Amino acid sequence: MNPISINFHLYKPCDSRCTFCFATFRDVEGQLDPDDARRLLDRLRAAGGEKLTFAGGEPTLHPHLGALVDHAKALGFTTSVVTSGSRLDALLDGHASSIDWVALSIDSAVERVQRSLGRGRGDHVARVRVLASRCRNEGVRLKVNTVVTALNCDEEMGDLLRELRPERWKVFQVLRVEGQNDGRVEPLLIPREHFVAFVERHASLGSSGIEVVAEDNDAMEDSYVMIDPRGRFYGNHGGRHQVSDPILGVGVRAALDQVGFSIDKFEGRGGRYAW
Repeated sequence: MNPISINFHLYKPCDSRCTFCFATFRDVEGQLDPDDARRLLDRLRAAGGEKLTFAGGEPTLHPHLGALVDHAKALGFTTSVVTSGSRLDALLDGHASSIDWVALSIDSAVERVQRSLGRGRGDHVARVRVLASRCRNEGVRLKVNTVVTALNCDEEMGDLLRELRPERWKVFQVLRVEGQNDGRVEPLLIPREHFVAFVERHASLGSSGIEVVAEDNDAMEDSYVMIDPRGRFYGNHGGRHQVSDPILGVGVRAALDQVGFSIDKFEGRGGRYAW
C-alpha cells in the first residue's frame, strides 16, 4: 500500500487560535530538524508518494518551509501548502515556482464570525481575498478549506467562494479529537444533518466551476495519511490520534501499518483526483 497523498504537519506553532483545531499536538514536543525532514521526504517519495501537503500548526511560520517545498518539488512531488495566510506572501516571493497548490483556510464570510472561531483579528476574510488573487497571478492552483461548526452552519458563503474562485472547496464537519481539541470544541459540534444542509445549500457552486468536496466525521476517520512534527504517522481513529513509531526508524510501510489507514476510505472520500 503506497501512501500516494500525504499531509506533513511539520510544525506545531500557530498564530491562530482556532477553537475547533484537531491538530494542536498538545502531546508533541519539538519537530524534525531540516536534514531529517529532507530525509523523510526522500523516503516518502521512494515509497510511492505523489502529492505532499505541508500543514501545521501554521506551516508558513516554519523557518525552513521554502527549502523543504523546493526539495519536495525537486523529488517530483505535487506540492501543496495549507495555510491561514500568515506569511504566505513571503513564501510565494521566493518559492512560488515550487508550489503547485495553496489551500487557504477560511470558515466564514463574516469577519466577526471568523474572529470568534479564533482565526484572524477581524481581518482574515480581507486577507484571504488578497492572497487568493495573488495565487492566481502566480499560477498556483487554489483550494479553500472550511470547517462547518455551530457558528457558521447556517451561513451562505456562495458569493465569497465565487469571488475567490478556487478549483476545489473542501468542507469539513467539525470533529472532536480527544487530546487535541476536547474541552474547547464541544459548543461548536453539530449533527450530521446540519452539515448536510450546509453542503446542499452550496451545491450550485458546481456550476461555477468549483468542485465542492464534503467530508463528514466518518469520511475523515482513517482516510488521511498524516505525519506529525516528529516524523510519525498519525491518524484520527476512534476519536483520538493513533501514532506510529518514527518513520525514519522503522520505514514508511511499517509505520503506516500502525495507524489504521484505509485505502478504501481514502478512495471513497475522493482523495485521489487530478492534482
